[in-house]
Amino acid sequence: MASVIPAWLHRLASPPHFFQLAGTLHRWLLWPALACIAVGTYGGLLVAPADYQQGEAFRIIYVHVPSAYLSMMGYMVMAGASAIALVWRIKLAHAVAASAAPIGASFTFLALVTGALWGEPMWGTWWVWDARLTSELILLFLYLGYILLRAAFDDVGKADRASAVLALVGVVNVPIIHYSVIWWSTLHQGPTISKLDNPSITTDMLWPLLVMIGGFTLFFLAILTRHLQGEVLEREQQARWAREIIADGTAG
Repeated sequence: MASVIPAWLHRLASPPHFFQLAGTLHRWLLWPALACIAVGTYGGLLVAPADYQQGEAFRIIYVHVPSAYLSMMGYMVMAGASAIALVWRIKLAHAVAASAAPIGASFTFLALVTGALWGEPMWGTWWVWDARLTSELILLFLYLGYILLRAAFDDVGKADRASAVLALVGVVNVPIIHYSVIWWSTLHQGPTISKLDNPSITTDMLWPLLVMIGGFTLFFLAILTRHLQGEVLEREQQARWAREIIADGTAG
């Protein structure tokens, strides 16, 4: 089995190397993320005009859309890492999945809250059992189930295997979220920026949204790398290199 593992993936399986790489990536990702978010916020709040139907309320999309996107991306990262861990038995892949879960859950919660804040003035209610909203809520429950399942085991190996299976089973919900507005008649608006040939949004509204999506994505990755360092240290705390880092109080 080891012979079919790509060389770069095999190198990443080394905890000390992985820890140092995560620290380097964190520094490279965080500041560009904050810069993009600052530029996107300026463009979304001060440059983009008010929507002709929704007025100023539409501006919540600059937080809601990136959060909803990252709620799904976070789960795909978690499920993909779980698959790698189960197929190639790379323990650090379990660490990636475990680190992505709370971040993805946070973005899912933020997507639901901002959606409710938008829905109340637009639909006249905070919540409807719409296909998109309901499947997004199920995604939050899947994240929470994954986190609670991990916490239910004292043995890390058993927690890794059980939670990985749950992550892979739950991944079917991601395409349901994405295509729900196409498959069913829902209150939630249909695709907007994904229609690349004719996006349903003007350029002066679109560019801040794309910048915010990029910034939020970089921020997700920056937080993920920091979580990964903590997860790796906890798993490798008996190793000499990990004890030295813990003693120094530095995270790389």
